[in-house]
Amino acid sequence: MLLQGVVFVLNSPTVEKLRDMKLRVMAQMMAEPDRALFELSFEERLGIMVEKEWLSRKNSKIKRLISRASLAINACIEDIEYSSDRTIDKKTIQTLSSCTYIEKHLNVILSGKTGTGKTYIACALGNRACRTGHSVKYYRMPELLLEIQDSKAENRYARYMDSIRKVKLLILDDIGLKSYSLEESRDILEITEGRYNRASTVLAGQINCNKWYELFPDPTIADAIMDRVIHNSYILPLDSKISMREIMAEQVLSSIKSN
Repeated sequence: MLLQGVVFVLNSPTVEKLRDMKLRVMAQMMAEPDRALFELSFEERLGIMVEKEWLSRKNSKIKRLISRASLAINACIEDIEYSSDRTIDKKTIQTLSSCTYIEKHLNVILSGKTGTGKTYIACALGNRACRTGHSVKYYRMPELLLEIQDSKAENRYARYMDSIRKVKLLILDDIGLKSYSLEESRDILEITEGRYNRASTVLAGQINCNKWYELFPDPTIADAIMDRVIHNSYILPLDSKISMREIMAEQVLSSIKSN
């Protein structure tokens, strides 16, 4: 007992210093040592402490990134359905799961009718990006345009657009629900210009990207936007004989019944 007390006295200042340096996991392990580790060498015990501190910090960072991303759906690449009822390029999804496209500043375009799983796949890509340490932000296009208008009214437009430019993976959902005004077109061009060859964007909409020109009133702006988006994008047309929302709803109901 006396020996344990001496060890505690010696460790106490070290524990406080570890806490002061925000090394909380290592401090906890030193304050409440695991007897199973006593037979290990100093280097081995230190290695385990450092590993657990690193994992804790990494998991905390992932949680922060996912929270800030504001993804519409809690989706994972591993849970994407590949069935005979769906038209989806599994090989391309697997390629995208590596997130190399983000490092190369490439884009992803998802198109298909309602219920084909565009939002799910977009959010799954966002989730995967967060887990590999990339900053992500999800917007429905109508909501983004409203936020941009608010930023102009509050005299913070430049700061707001700069924050969008800095996100490593920007997800823009519901592209083309309506035609865009000239002012909205210019804002969209500002976003695409700021991110071109600097960051990646996932764009999802019901309309095929070949018809996006028709959404913009000024052909010059339309050409500029498309030139910065289309040519460096993975293009995934989606189709499904059954609504993915229906499938997800059935899975939720099934899980509730099983509990």
